[in-house]
Order: sequence, then C-alpha cells, then structure tokens
Amino acid sequence: MGITYFYRVMDAETPTLESRLKGRMNGMLKPFGLTEPQYNVLRILRGQGGAAMNLYEIGDRMVYPTSNVSRIVDKLLLKAYVVRVACEANRRRVDISITKSGLDLLDELQPVFDANFEAFVTRLSADEASRMSSSLEQLWD
Repeated sequence: MGITYFYRVMDAETPTLESRLKGRMNGMLKPFGLTEPQYNVLRILRGQGGAAMNLYEIGDRMVYPTSNVSRIVDKLLLKAYVVRVACEANRRRVDISITKSGLDLLDELQPVFDANFEAFVTRLSADEASRMSSSLEQLWD
C-alpha cells in the first residue's frame, strides 16, 4: 500500500466517504423536497420539544455549520414546516419553531432512514466496523 495509494485515496477527484454519505442522504431526501441542511434544521427543532430557537442557536447545532441558516429557514417557512415569531423581549431576535407538518414529515422520513441505515451497517461485521473506526481515529490523532 505505500504513499501512492495514500495520495490516490486523498485525491480530490476520488469520491470521499463523506461525499458518498451525503449523496446517499440527499437521494433519500430529494423525493420529499428537502436538502440535508433543511433536514438538519428540522431535526434540531424537533429536539427542542416544542421550544423555539433563534437562528444563531440553530446554526451552532448544525452538523455542517453554515452562514445560510436564515435562507434555509426561509425555504422551510415556504413549505410550512417551521414558523418564525418575533421575540417580544428583544425585537431583533426571531424565534423559530417546528410545525405539526414539519413533525409529520420527519415521522414520514424515519422509516426511510431506518431502512437505509440497516442496509448500510449490515455491509460490515462488528469486528470490521471496529477496526475501521480504530484506523480512522489513528488518522485524526
């Protein structure tokens, strides 16, 4: 395996694990009219148990932080998956919360994600997954 193999794996032209996983996720979300960041925002808001969050708080919890949280929320507003309410205590603050239709969409998506996850994880044995995880951790240390 030498250095040539390492450079081939790290080559920008070679699809990375991250890009393959994102592609798989986007393939699952596309029929529902969602992008990965929109899905991420909905899951963050669902985790609040009905409590609202501001744009900064949402952005801080995103898997892939982005400065486009406002644009992502705007698109979810158009689809009626979230609501935006001006904070009475601070007029510059806007609170975002998930709607019933946003929660229903996440419920509809869950079996799709569960089935894809099962198909994905059954490709490796527990021992293989453990070895792969250890190898990846060595790269990051």
